[in-house]
Amino acid sequence: MTAEFKISLAPVSDELAVGAAREILENTQSQLGFVPTMYRAMANSPGFLSTYAHGYTAFRQNSGFSAQEQETVFLVISRENGCDYCTAAHSMVAEHISKLDAPLIEALRTGAPLADTKLQALAVFTARVFASRGMITKAEAAAFLSAGFSEKQILDVVLAVAVKTLSNYSNHIFHNDLDEAFAPYRVTAELEQVVALADE
Repeated sequence: MTAEFKISLAPVSDELAVGAAREILENTQSQLGFVPTMYRAMANSPGFLSTYAHGYTAFRQNSGFSAQEQETVFLVISRENGCDYCTAAHSMVAEHISKLDAPLIEALRTGAPLADTKLQALAVFTARVFASRGMITKAEAAAFLSAGFSEKQILDVVLAVAVKTLSNYSNHIFHNDLDEAFAPYRVTAELEQVVALADE
């Protein structure tokens, strides 16, 4: 899914990156072995990229969520925002880095119920935070907490929504093409139909 409008700014090369953006691109290259197109697009606004990278790292390092739980949160938000790029990217990370199994990744991509009750509670709560713009009910918070999560992690889900809003909206506006590493996880028209039906 992309916006009707497509921004005309070109992806930022290593040579043209300035300030914090240059450092982030260099660090990303050393960590991943490549720089995702999304990062080069966001680097047009160094403050935008820096805010995204800082929030993303903080969530990864300090949320207290396991790697599987982190991918659950990110995939739910990316799916709900209709961001095909981030859905593909986090599917790749989920399989190869966070070690989620294929049925779990597929369920997260389509919005189907998860077999793991704790991850299901997290997925439902994340979707509610997103859909309600943070106006969660006492019952929704209680279900999240009773699944074994903390009140502090409510804030971490909000952080993840903020981080993914930056990347998802950027991808919508730039119409970013998938990087080769993410291409096998491309969102197909069939998947989009399944997600649409699940949302009805």
